[in-house]
Amino acid sequence: MTQMIITGLLCGALLGFVMQRGRFCLTGGFRDMYLSKDNRMFYALLVAIAVQSVGVYTLIELGIIEYNAGTLPLFAIIIGSFIFGIGIVFAGGCATGTWYRAGEGLIGSWIALAGYILMSTMMKSGVFAPINAKFQQPQLQTNSMADTLGINVWILIAILVAIVGFIVYKEVTKPKVFIPTLKAKRTGLAHILFEKRWHPFVTALLVGLIAMIAWPLSAATGRVFGLGITTPSANILQYLTTGDSSLLNWGVFLVLGILVGSFIAAKASHEFRFRMPDVKTGLNSFAGGNLMGFGASLAGGCSIGNGLVMTAMMTWQGWIGLAFMILGTWTAVYFVFIRGRQKKKNTVISTKTSPTTA
Repeated sequence: MTQMIITGLLCGALLGFVMQRGRFCLTGGFRDMYLSKDNRMFYALLVAIAVQSVGVYTLIELGIIEYNAGTLPLFAIIIGSFIFGIGIVFAGGCATGTWYRAGEGLIGSWIALAGYILMSTMMKSGVFAPINAKFQQPQLQTNSMADTLGINVWILIAILVAIVGFIVYKEVTKPKVFIPTLKAKRTGLAHILFEKRWHPFVTALLVGLIAMIAWPLSAATGRVFGLGITTPSANILQYLTTGDSSLLNWGVFLVLGILVGSFIAAKASHEFRFRMPDVKTGLNSFAGGNLMGFGASLAGGCSIGNGLVMTAMMTWQGWIGLAFMILGTWTAVYFVFIRGRQKKKNTVISTKTSPTTA
């Protein structure tokens, strides 16, 4: 139990610290791909996936951990991931992003987190559990991409690494754009950790390494998986309402560690402050959190569980889930940002041109 608490909290704290300082926000990354054609955060995600994939499969080859991709609930993954993508736009952050932004003092993220945890619990062991189970029923027998294609998994990893390497090379060799920065107030390591702007690829490299380390640390406590957010988040509420200590697994301390690490990073970099949302934003955050919890439970993973971990394991679940998360995000962005702005603009024009009455 002590080992589980210490390693879970430390791994989570590292992840929360790195994500907060590196602004590793997949919601913003998916949104920017559509709105401003900026793919840097998506490229950073691919870097983290590649690093983790090489590391974890090396651990498997060495016999340190074991892994079975299992079956594929295709319909549930498609529907759940699409809903999750919509939810993260309204919530203002994905599952992990919501945890680390809560550590910054963002009250809207606490509201989204409440909805996310509540709905995840309802889907896994509450009133919506039968619906979740029903959607999970149609399953394809093979989830492993390598098994489906009849090739060695290292071929897929090599292809991914080659693609990511090419992308990184193209990005780092682009002409540098001068970005004015504030005068440094700290020096040395303190400046790098708490003041200097982190490059997305450096952040992604660290996230990938943490994701890799999570596997053996988690497996040592009997939980054979890497980073995961949705089920551990639900386990917290389940434990608080039932008192069942068996629900306190390594993943629970991981997500709590994210909160701690983010708070430390935000406090040390002077970015921590309580920020209260307006009523509309608060309601959107809660609704978005519920959509996240519903979608992630249905899909068997969130932007981390499917989008980072299951992709690295070269599963159909991961890559299909990631694709439909992005599609869901783009759909929400279109209706919320683009159509919403157009409607507001047309309303303003209509108001200005309409005749006044005495």
